[in-house]
Amino acid sequence: FDIVLSMNGFHAFPDKQKAFRETCRVLKSGGDFIACFYIRGKSKRTDWLVKNILAKKGWFTPPFQTEEELKNTLQKMYKEVELHVDGSMAYFHCVK
Repeated sequence: FDIVLSMNGFHAFPDKQKAFRETCRVLKSGGDFIACFYIRGKSKRTDWLVKNILAKKGWFTPPFQTEEELKNTLQKMYKEVELHVDGSMAYFHCVK
């Protein structure tokens, strides 16, 4: 694919590493991966909400990455990574 777009999806996937690998696998060389999702450790209030309500309802699935963990994951898989964080949301664009 030329582009993989995931808006608020990855925090719900039970096997996030598998999802990252599959996303990279299906992208052609030079393809774009654009996504946003929840990351832990940026807001105690949001972390509490995710852990105590959203995850218990099954809407979000642990484990959840920190900004640094996400950055490391993406940099291992893509030649270009542009990552921005706003509160507990990570927004990024990667090029394979």
